[in-house]
Amino acid sequence: MEAAPDLSAVSALALQVDLLQLPPEIPAPGAPALRGVLDHLFAHWLSLPDTVALVSCLAQKAKANGMGGFTGGAMLPSMMMQGGANVPPLSPRSPRLSRKPSGVGGHPNRCASPLRPATARAVKEVIPQFYFRDGRPLPYEQKRQCISIVEQLFAGHSNGLRIQEFRMVTRELCKLPSFFTTVLFGKIDKDNTEFVTRDAFMDFWVNSNMMTMDSATQVFTILKQPDHDYLTKEDFKPVLRDLLDNHPGLEFLKSTPEFQERYAETVVYRIFYCLNRIGNGLLSLRELKRGNLLDSLRHADDEEDINKVLRYFSYEHFYVIYCKFWELDTDHDFFIDKENLIKYGNHALTYRIVDRIFSEVPRKFTSKIPGKMCYEDFVHFILSEEDKSSEPSQDYWFKCIDLDGNGILTHIELQYFFEEQLHRMECMAQEPVLFEDILCQLVDMIGPEDDTFFTIKDFRRCKLSGHFFNVLFNLNKFMAFESRDPFLIRQMREEPSLTDWDRFARREYIRLAMEEDGEDASNASGDVWDESLESPF
Repeated sequence: MEAAPDLSAVSALALQVDLLQLPPEIPAPGAPALRGVLDHLFAHWLSLPDTVALVSCLAQKAKANGMGGFTGGAMLPSMMMQGGANVPPLSPRSPRLSRKPSGVGGHPNRCASPLRPATARAVKEVIPQFYFRDGRPLPYEQKRQCISIVEQLFAGHSNGLRIQEFRMVTRELCKLPSFFTTVLFGKIDKDNTEFVTRDAFMDFWVNSNMMTMDSATQVFTILKQPDHDYLTKEDFKPVLRDLLDNHPGLEFLKSTPEFQERYAETVVYRIFYCLNRIGNGLLSLRELKRGNLLDSLRHADDEEDINKVLRYFSYEHFYVIYCKFWELDTDHDFFIDKENLIKYGNHALTYRIVDRIFSEVPRKFTSKIPGKMCYEDFVHFILSEEDKSSEPSQDYWFKCIDLDGNGILTHIELQYFFEEQLHRMECMAQEPVLFEDILCQLVDMIGPEDDTFFTIKDFRRCKLSGHFFNVLFNLNKFMAFESRDPFLIRQMREEPSLTDWDRFARREYIRLAMEEDGEDASNASGDVWDESLESPF
């Protein structure tokens, strides 16, 4: 028969209160109310089956080692540690301090105390997944609504939707401009079956988490080639073709395919001029997100008058750019040289700035012919020339003036370009202005951090950067600014949302349209005159 445990030895143990890891609501040691609670807890602990077995085992081991008893104060920590781990006792704490878990470095804490019920132990915090390689999964409710809309749109089309029927899916379900229908249809219909089935659309748009992406990432993913992480000019051609075929404001161009192509090229060149700030012809996702292309695409999709979409898509803007190029390209070989460009704006530019442009310092020409500027190069030039307040234009002209390419404009570099301006003013019988006076005006105009030189950051903070560059190499605009044309000032106040390029394009289009109408009228009057001179018999 197994010997009963020696409870008298156990009752003589000096109870260490801190080891009990009591909750805060238990009274502090020494309080009268604590004695009854401790007695109750200790009696309960002794009555547990595990405690009885533990005490019996310890008593037998003590007898076997020849010890008539054991010291409770030295054994109690080992008795309370799970697995009998050999750890030092907890440091004594003031009763006034709140008892907090001390689970540092693997030490036992309140959660591991056998005196605390399981429900009172702290729940381990679970960090939710925050990275998803293919995008965050769609919430169940949103996915259910999407499936319901897909079922409605594909109802009655067991074989799938044709491309014209798919336009509703692009606009209403995918929330993309309708001009992406062709390229999106081609992405899904990889086998060229001319149909997009419900299952194929679900796999591409829902199951691949396309819905969870932002609009810019969706457009980037749809347009780019599978093995590329960038967009090229060729990637925009399907969107522009869809725009030309379906936009009511461009329907009149269907009879002139050659101008359709020129219009599409101009739009793409303008997009890359504004967004591709590196100038490598490869548009990244970051550049696409930083731009306003998606807003312009949606505006074009909602607006029937394409000329009201001033960013990128206005046909009037294309007309002005193309006619300006055609006027300078006298031999119509679609290239212009220095002698052609010097005539721009009624000989407004200096020879020195034209030389810098053709040295390809601000931008490498895409013509691949030395000394020749192609249409794409001219688009970049005219956009920079007519709106010098935009950031791409500031970069363009800053590089032209920065002769040594060190990233700052010194007074010597400014004087080099102004010398020709001063000479031209003298030839036109204008009162010459000393460079020292001009330099003071330029410093006051830009307000650089250091008055001894100018940086590109100085121009970013100033709205008068266009006048700064005009003073150096565009005599006509310099004189216009000095005269303070009240008509231009009133225009700027009435329409502050328009850029300098918008105002220039409007004026030039009106002028070009009046010239064309005048030519038509003269031709018509000539026809009438010729008919009147015909012999009556």
